[in-house]
Amino acid sequence: MSTLYEYVRHPRAAELRQGHPVRTHDVRRLHHQNPLVRLNARVGLRVTVVVGTMWAAYLFTVLALLALPSAIHQGVYYVVVWLSSSFLQLVLLPVIIVGQNIQAAAADKRSEETYKDAEAVLRESEEIQHHLEAQDAAITQIVSDLARLRAHLGVEGAGAGAS
Repeated sequence: MSTLYEYVRHPRAAELRQGHPVRTHDVRRLHHQNPLVRLNARVGLRVTVVVGTMWAAYLFTVLALLALPSAIHQGVYYVVVWLSSSFLQLVLLPVIIVGQNIQAAAADKRSEETYKDAEAVLRESEEIQHHLEAQDAAITQIVSDLARLRAHLGVEGAGAGAS
């Protein structure tokens, strides 16, 4: 008995079954063959994690404020220089990193949800494929039964007896 349609699974479906969404820990540099690349990646990640906290922002604010009296004493120009070079740079760096960490966490969550959605679509399409295979079998059986019935009744061709 032949089938009406031959299903060919997409190669990505097998990859999807075995994998999981990419996370920060999965990044190649953290598992690189070169030990210096691994060390630099781990140190950079650790410094980013430590500096990218609001506690670091508070600490840098206090540090910058310690220099404010000296800048005020030296004049308006030095207050502007202090504000732009010390305060803003020291305080905004960790605050920006905190914001980026929040955005990255949201992106990771979206990635995870997209991955789950793709898995669900894959499972649903597999169920549709099974349903279509069952329908193919039923249609093939009906066509076979109809052919036997025609042979039994002696009817020839699809349009025989119709006027």
